[in-house]
Amino acid sequence: MRARFQTGCMVALLLAGAVALRADLKQALAEPNLERRSKLALDNAAAALQAAREAYRNGEIDKVAPLAGEVQESVELAYTSLQQTNKDPRRNPRWFKYAEKETRDLLRKLDNFQQEMSFADRPALDKVKEKTQQVHDDLLMGLMEGKKK
Repeated sequence: MRARFQTGCMVALLLAGAVALRADLKQALAEPNLERRSKLALDNAAAALQAAREAYRNGEIDKVAPLAGEVQESVELAYTSLQQTNKDPRRNPRWFKYAEKETRDLLRKLDNFQQEMSFADRPALDKVKEKTQQVHDDLLMGLMEGKKK
């Protein structure tokens, strides 16, 4: 009886967490400051990845794909927000460097999570890893490339 109650509580918390993640992305979209929007989006990506990990550990494999999509949407939002600032990453590196570090950390966590998954479930994260890697590389190139000729 107690085990059923605990399982029911866990499911309720995960469902509430998934609704809260969507709300966080909407909160990030509502942020008028583009740099802070990128930070909120990256924070949402980290939370979505953690929720996906918990869902997978609890055997709720069907929830992993939407949460992985949430991670990808959040990373894309962060990158487009930084691009919309029209700032040079070399002159104003603060938010660009933050995003670069966070995407690097997300890539490491995505890789670890993918290694924990069964072999058959691993392709669910390939697209997310690819997009996050592309965003990370673009951010890094923006920070590291020399003067434009």
